[in-house]
Amino acid sequence: MTTLLDKAFDVARQLPAEEQDELARVLLRLTGYDEGRAELTPADLASLQESLREADQFATDDEINALWAKHGL
Repeated sequence: MTTLLDKAFDVARQLPAEEQDELARVLLRLTGYDEGRAELTPADLASLQESLREADQFATDDEINALWAKHGL
C-alpha cells in the first residue's frame, strides 16, 4: 500500500460508519469490483411498484421533457 493510500484510510477511519461504507462503495466501483445485484423481497418489490404508480400521477414523460426544455436542460 502506498503512503498516500494508507493516509486516506487513516482519515477514513475517523469518519462515521455510514460515511466509511459510502467511501468503500465508491472505491470498490472505481476498482471495478462488482458487488452483485441486490435481491428485492416481495415487500420491497410491492413498495417499489407503488412508488412508481404514485410517480406516474405527477406528470407524464412528455410534460417533464417540456419542462426541462423550457429551462434549457
